[in-house]
Amino acid sequence: MTSTPVRGAGTVAGGAAPEAPPGADGAAGTGRGSRGFLARAAAVTAVLSVAGSVLGLARDQALARLFGAGSGTDAFLVAWTVPEFAATLLIEDGLAFALVPMFSLALARRARGAPGDPVRALVAATLPRLALAFAAAGALVAVAAPALVRVLAPGLADPALAVDCTRLTATCVLSFGLAGYCSAALRAHRRFLVPAAIYVAYNTGVIATMFLLGGAWGVRSAAAGVAVGGCLMVAAQVPALVRRLRERDQEPPRPASGAGASDGVRPLVTALFATVLLFALCRQSQVLIERFLASGLPAGAISHLNYAQKVAQIPMTLSLMLCTVTFPVVARALADGDVVRARDRVERDVAVAAALVLLGAATVVACAPQIVQLLFQRGAFTAGDTAATAGVMRVYALGLLGQTVVGALARSYFGAGRASWYPLGAMAVGVAATAVIGAAGVAAWGVRGIAAANAAGITVTAALLLAGTGPRGVPVRVRRVLAGLARPALAAGAATVAGMSAAARCDRPAPALAAGALAVVGTYLLLGRALGVQGIAPAPAPAPAPARSLSRSLLRRVRHGCFRFRRFR
Repeated sequence: MTSTPVRGAGTVAGGAAPEAPPGADGAAGTGRGSRGFLARAAAVTAVLSVAGSVLGLARDQALARLFGAGSGTDAFLVAWTVPEFAATLLIEDGLAFALVPMFSLALARRARGAPGDPVRALVAATLPRLALAFAAAGALVAVAAPALVRVLAPGLADPALAVDCTRLTATCVLSFGLAGYCSAALRAHRRFLVPAAIYVAYNTGVIATMFLLGGAWGVRSAAAGVAVGGCLMVAAQVPALVRRLRERDQEPPRPASGAGASDGVRPLVTALFATVLLFALCRQSQVLIERFLASGLPAGAISHLNYAQKVAQIPMTLSLMLCTVTFPVVARALADGDVVRARDRVERDVAVAAALVLLGAATVVACAPQIVQLLFQRGAFTAGDTAATAGVMRVYALGLLGQTVVGALARSYFGAGRASWYPLGAMAVGVAATAVIGAAGVAAWGVRGIAAANAAGITVTAALLLAGTGPRGVPVRVRRVLAGLARPALAAGAATVAGMSAAARCDRPAPALAAGALAVVGTYLLLGRALGVQGIAPAPAPAPAPARSLSRSLLRRVRHGCFRFRRFR
């Protein structure tokens, strides 16, 4: 479950893409040129994210075709925990939250004519130390691989194979760390195309390595592919970053002015970094719980969980792209003290993202057997694997709404640039619920009980995050949000029934999937329009401009004063 930062067009070898207009990062960046750049950035990001997701699905298909869903694949998926955690911490969340502000400040000091080159000085001061830390952490993972496997999956059928795979995947700690560093630096330079394409390079490397070495190395070739793919992520970005570091901004130096014009380097907000990092770790720990509980089940259980989760989470990933694109809008509104605008944006994001993910969840539940059969049932992946994976996928889909709400609301807590421990506490309660419910349900329902625990735990976290908004985050109107979630949920329930009925009328998987998906979409859109679901029904007419502008201006001034008082008292 990953989210992609807002990306757009950047300069790469072989072609150029549009630059961000002047002021795009600041208060002036609200004009038509800035909006056009952000629209292009969002479009390029979406295209490359979908391309990376498609290749990730192709990677999973290749894994299923070559190695099936047995003890060997289970061993690799235990080792897969390393790149999963490394991607979350070093590419997507933790490292980016720390480095993007640092590079942005260095670029601002360079533009004001600071002596030397602050950007190159920052790279010289941080990159060697971080690279050494990444290398040491990767070496530690490789040395401790046997202990890690025992902790992660004590009942695994082939622990020696899992240890070999873990040692191969440990190389990604260094490569992912360097890739995350390059991505943060390029995004701070307003170069988004190359960072958006790194998962295309990564998954290409994994797939190619599996097919080249699969016959000789078996499932170890997939772990070797992680090592190759990580190197490709770095190689794809280094040329663009080197070009940027060799350049100086062409605009003339601007005189320092205002509160933000100090040349003093703003210290890294350690508390904010810690809360974001621990929140990401805690959220990712759900995977550890699932694999720990599944390791005592018959061979193939971990594989069924993995395949089901990867497919079921595609609707969530696509729905959260909206929140990724609008997160800077929320953060800027909070920085300006415009709590009303931030609140309206978050409420709209939650409603629209929920409408999108519930449509996807209804399709997954209605057509799960056909989806799994078309995607995976070939080679070593049998009809029994299809039935088991489809059953787990349907249960997983019940938690997609909670996953989406958590992803949308977590951004609102961190958008103000302040440390907030409440999201971590809410996530910890949800993880504890996952562990308790999973331990109780695995004995009775096996792998489906683990999936049900995941859905229940993340739903608990979503409820806590929604209840905790206000002084801790953006003060959303909880009743309005709940009403906005209930309407698409009702439409999704009816659409699921219609889709299952339509899919059952066809014997072949492709026609059954087409019929079921069409029934789901048609029913959902009709009911969504009738129920007034946001994003489906026509938007209400706006209030008259003068009255609306006056009320917003007054509310903004009042909220701005309250926000500043709470922030600095």
